[in-house]
Amino acid sequence: MIDPDTFRSVLGRFASGVTIITARDKAGQDHGMTVSAFSSASLEPPLVLICVDHAASMHALLLTHPVFGVSILSTGQEAYSRRFADTDAERFDGIAYTRGESGVVLLEDAIAHLECRPIEHFEAGDHTVIVAAVERAEPKTGQPLLYYRGGYAQLER
Repeated sequence: MIDPDTFRSVLGRFASGVTIITARDKAGQDHGMTVSAFSSASLEPPLVLICVDHAASMHALLLTHPVFGVSILSTGQEAYSRRFADTDAERFDGIAYTRGESGVVLLEDAIAHLECRPIEHFEAGDHTVIVAAVERAEPKTGQPLLYYRGGYAQLER
């Protein structure tokens, strides 16, 4: 069996984009968290998946809420990624955003926005894999914020 440090080191060599996932609870309060375990799952129908740690602040909300937003971060949004990864931060204070058609927060200056409806979830070790139908998607311009080997990186083209 592979030890956790080796596994983390190997997976750290896979560059990933960084997203902020947002949802509103039944009381209308906004919630958000940084997610780098995000992927397309299907083009037809359009599906994405996210992997959420069981200990994450939004875990229960994402399993019971009918819609969530995804903002794919741009290179200038590293501070947002750090803020939404910090459990003590006032995550939305002073951040420019709009609301999607479903009412979820979508961060301004992100390179893409999606509004998604969870359709299935699966337990996978210490995470839950949530498969969601994409109900709305909007590409923007800019370069992606990447996460690589435990730090942030930029795509050079």
